[in-house]
Amino acid sequence: MSTLNTVNITNGTDSITVEGAVKGSAKAWVNFNGTGTVAIRASYNVSSITDNGTGDYTVNFTTAMPDANYSVASNSSDGESVGSLNRSIAIVRVRASDTVRISCQGFSTTSYLDPTFLSAAIFR
Repeated sequence: MSTLNTVNITNGTDSITVEGAVKGSAKAWVNFNGTGTVAIRASYNVSSITDNGTGDYTVNFTTAMPDANYSVASNSSDGESVGSLNRSIAIVRVRASDTVRISCQGFSTTSYLDPTFLSAAIFR
């Protein structure tokens, strides 16, 4: 394995510190369909999604985080039209080093629901 030591990364126009690139990048992210048969649309460092029941999912990391002290940014929606984009909210329930459990709930109800779109990004 080779090691590259540098302070900044640049494309000739923009520059960022290596620390900013490493610490500011998502360590995992996923976009998946939460209805019917749960299916990942696109992802990074996510091996699979577990469907725990209506509106309840576990995101399984390919490579575990060092601990559970990470941040999760998540969102969900029920459909593609503008009128349905804000009908559900994604809630982080449990963090572990190798998984994060996320639930989706409607804004106007306390019931869980299966969203058409659910996305999560993990930062550590």
